[in-house]
Amino acid sequence: METREKAVVVFSGGQDSTTCLFWALKHFKEVIALCFRYGQKHIHEVDMARAIARRAGVEFFEMDVPLIGALGRNSLTDESLEMDFQKPAESYPNTFVPGRNLFFLSIAAVFARERGIFDLVTGVSQTDFSGYPDCRDSFIRSLNVTLNLAMDEQFVIHTPLMWRDKAQTWALADELGVFELVRTQTLTCYNGIPGDGCGACPACLLRKRGLDQYLRQKGEVV
Repeated sequence: METREKAVVVFSGGQDSTTCLFWALKHFKEVIALCFRYGQKHIHEVDMARAIARRAGVEFFEMDVPLIGALGRNSLTDESLEMDFQKPAESYPNTFVPGRNLFFLSIAAVFARERGIFDLVTGVSQTDFSGYPDCRDSFIRSLNVTLNLAMDEQFVIHTPLMWRDKAQTWALADELGVFELVRTQTLTCYNGIPGDGCGACPACLLRKRGLDQYLRQKGEVV
């Protein structure tokens, strides 16, 4: 992809969005990181995101949007709800925050438009994910059209990880020169533990499975 001018990255400080932040720095001349506080219990991710953005030398913005977490019942924002550790057979895991990516990207589009920016970057993936419908390519394509119609602009939503599994995402971080940063300085864990995390929640298990696979491919001992 050619180098363009500016992009806004929807940035949480986790493995995927951090990899996307550095991907964006490779492809855009100016990058802004936009992070959301939506009532998540693992709120420490915002502090991690701010530190990573500072290290990357990009402008960092936080936005408080508690309505997103409060609208639907989910275990990432509701202290009384025990987290699903496996995907239920007939539904989505209760770690699914309804509308989260819909809201994040819609808000990011308005935020970007006000700054004359029309490229958005998000770390969603259909290849290796927890079954969330708002991580699918069809949703992103549909929303991209909707945003263009809603604001009469020509936004482009970039999804560098859409067709990468977690091992390939680790490979991309390595290619971008930020493997150790992603491994030790990001927060993916739903229980709010940085780096390798708690090792038990769905996010940690997915991350570790991909890391182990990538290290085996490199010939390193897991």
